[in-house]
Amino acid sequence: MKAKAVFKTYDQSQLSLLPPSYDDLVPAHHPVRIVNTIIDQIDIADLERSYKGGGTSSYHPRMLLKVTIYAYLRNMYSSRKIEQALQENIHFMWL
Repeated sequence: MKAKAVFKTYDQSQLSLLPPSYDDLVPAHHPVRIVNTIIDQIDIADLERSYKGGGTSSYHPRMLLKVTIYAYLRNMYSSRKIEQALQENIHFMWL
C-alpha cells in the first residue's frame, strides 16, 4: 500500500497573531544597518533647509538619503528599480 502524502496547512489569507517587525527580519550586521547608522550621524541641516514649505507632507530627507545610498551600494541607479525594491525588498522597507 502506498502512503498518503501529508501537507502542512497552506492558507494565504490566514492572519498571524503577531506580525513580525521589520527589525527582526534584518540581520544585525547587514550593510543596510551600517548605512542607517552612518546617515543618522550626518548633519543634513542644509538639505532640510532646501525644502520649501506648503503642499502635502514630504518624505523625510534623511530617509530618502538612506534609500539612495543603499541603492547605490547595491548598484541600483534607476529610480523605477529603487521604487520596486522599496515595495519588494525587506531591507529597503526597513529603512
